[in-house]
Amino acid sequence: MPSYHVWTVGCQMNTSDSERLSSGFSNMGFDSTDDMANADVVVLNTCVVRQSAEDTATGVLGRLGKRTKGNDDRMIAVMGCMVGPEQKELKRRFPYVDVWARPQEFEPILETAGMRHGLDPEGCLAGAVPENPNVASFIPIVHGCDKFCTFCIIPYRRGRENSRSSADIVHEAEMMVARGVKEITLLGQNVDSYGHDIRPRIDLADLFEMVHEINGLERIRFMTSHPNDMSLRIIEAIRDLPKVCEMVNLPFQAGDDTMLANMRRGYTIGQFLDKIAQIKDVIPNVTLTTDLIVGFSGETDEQFECSMDVLRAVEFSKVHTSEYSNREGTFASRKMTDDVPRAVKKARKVAVDEFQQIVQGKNNDLLVGTQFDVLVEGLKRGRVHGRSRGDKLIYIDAPVTRDDRVPEPQPGETVRVEITDSSPWSLESELVSSQTTATVNKEKVPVV
Repeated sequence: MPSYHVWTVGCQMNTSDSERLSSGFSNMGFDSTDDMANADVVVLNTCVVRQSAEDTATGVLGRLGKRTKGNDDRMIAVMGCMVGPEQKELKRRFPYVDVWARPQEFEPILETAGMRHGLDPEGCLAGAVPENPNVASFIPIVHGCDKFCTFCIIPYRRGRENSRSSADIVHEAEMMVARGVKEITLLGQNVDSYGHDIRPRIDLADLFEMVHEINGLERIRFMTSHPNDMSLRIIEAIRDLPKVCEMVNLPFQAGDDTMLANMRRGYTIGQFLDKIAQIKDVIPNVTLTTDLIVGFSGETDEQFECSMDVLRAVEFSKVHTSEYSNREGTFASRKMTDDVPRAVKKARKVAVDEFQQIVQGKNNDLLVGTQFDVLVEGLKRGRVHGRSRGDKLIYIDAPVTRDDRVPEPQPGETVRVEITDSSPWSLESELVSSQTTATVNKEKVPVV
């Protein structure tokens, strides 16, 4: 059978798209291979949210082109956010690419691969759920974005917001649980807006309740949120539904009101902090993470310091920091000047990372001696690891008994561990007990 390889860079939505495309290939009769160099079909699923992601994709594509010369039977496809409505320049730069497909455009890739290898793609995307999904997997629930932040290319590449039907989402979740999934993350570029385009109207809290009823599912997560759409009803659902993890990722992107206005974020930093206070009030043990852009057009040292003030005030569990990248086609690329020197951007990111390392180290130290339920995901660097409800990476050691070492927990098991040591990035633990039948409870101590 012919083989395929799907290479992926970018967000969780891209990961989910690649899993679904892979399912389509498998349903057609293709064999999956990790050997990109010798695969009959290679698909690059790309991202252009930041320049570094685009550079990585074009680098891989360039190397792939050199290896493909003289092999007319090999098929190369590029999909994802690198592929916009205008593809003339891409086709000129990479003439050996057979198919260019925008996000979620699976059909042209599968049809071309099918014709090349004599396989029928008809119906292969029906119920495109990964055959062997990870214990913790993703389900897209709303595609696109209507916010049009000045720095962001996503609305131009993934389109306007379009919610999937709740019935389709629940059915997909049920299929994934039947295949061994214990944790599902509901995805959207703006996940909190789910349902605004469905009639009769529903919202993310309604969807939480529906997915919560699935037998065998242990955990529900969601991302990415927007402060303006994080409603009290959603916050209360996180508090009240045991399977929904007490964790919220709420990007603030900048700590200065002028910067936020220039980004067209639609809120002030005071309003953002009020939302944070509301979340903490309703969910006292919540884990908070955020996204921050440094070096956006015109950002002064004083304005950057305002962002640092927000970090000091909230002490997020994790901060995803990016240096601003000018993205062609965005409002910022047309109307603003990318005038913050690269060295300054890098220095500001380093300052954020160094501060966050201190915060995470301090907070993780406080967890030594406490116990948590951990969903085991597999091996990482040769060691058993899993995630807490607060999405912290936890390495698990089975205790040594007088006779022998207790058997290592297996992927998909939820186990009780005691934290024995910490670093800013992960926690060390010792197995306390295995839970053959997981009980889902909100943590009584701060979630890690």
